[in-house]
Amino acid sequence: MANEPVIPFATTLLVRDHCLCLHAQRAARALARRFDEALRPLGITNGQFSLMMALNRPEPPAMKPVADLLAMDRTTLTAALKPLERRGLIAITPNPADKRGRRLRLTPEGLALLAKALPIWTREHEALEAGLPDVRRLRESLLRLS
Repeated sequence: MANEPVIPFATTLLVRDHCLCLHAQRAARALARRFDEALRPLGITNGQFSLMMALNRPEPPAMKPVADLLAMDRTTLTAALKPLERRGLIAITPNPADKRGRRLRLTPEGLALLAKALPIWTREHEALEAGLPDVRRLRESLLRLS
């Protein structure tokens, strides 16, 4: 026990106050809670909103580009798709070019729900941005990190 490393509490405080990863995680959780609450009346989470928005494309995307956009692995994406598919909001169909692959598309019901969600997201986002200084720089920094 006497040879165990000792990390001073001052170091813990330094990490707490300076760790970009910790602050990004805390901010992400706070934002997720805020948008989850705003979207709750529609029965979707902010993650489901983002996923559905990622599917709003002229042509149904394959799984990989959607997973890449959302910074998810395919297994996590597959799990996230299941409740939306069960609700009839999205359809997963074979890729005509490669039967092993899948294409993802919003159903008419999914598109209608997304259209209802967008004004909620817009209002919440405008209110959020109004309370933040230099949102443009924040967004650029976050994009650079991601």
